[in-house]
Amino acid sequence: MARKVVRTAISLEPEVLEALDAWVTHRNSPSRSEAIRFLVRQQLAIESLADPEADAVGTVLVLYDHRKPMVQRRLTAAQHRWGEHIRSTSHVHLEGDVCLEVMILAGRRGELERAAEDLRGVKGVNQGDYLLATPELAGGRTGHLHPHAPA
Repeated sequence: MARKVVRTAISLEPEVLEALDAWVTHRNSPSRSEAIRFLVRQQLAIESLADPEADAVGTVLVLYDHRKPMVQRRLTAAQHRWGEHIRSTSHVHLEGDVCLEVMILAGRRGELERAAEDLRGVKGVNQGDYLLATPELAGGRTGHLHPHAPA
């Protein structure tokens, strides 16, 4: 079912409109409206995710040299600590004995941040980062809302 769209008008200074048009082109957005919707959703997500109890999804990315002693075993142990939150993992072998691992998580924002810090803090991980989002703004939920004891 198509969602109803309401038209509105906004006033922008010429230089702001020029910057918006450049950004629309740069991100290959189909229209100004779609770009503005993206920006509004992005701000709403930031505000929603300020709550550590917010329903969230996320990705954790780590890079490591698989020749380092015990790094894979430590990473697997960390993944098991957060097993109820990890929905999927993907492991890629890169050149130079480097591995990339990406984990997809679901749960409460605070839990996912703790999981991400634990995972990217594993001894032997050279680089890591995470990104969180809220499925609420796309009209969904993670389905992972039961309470957990602190890890």
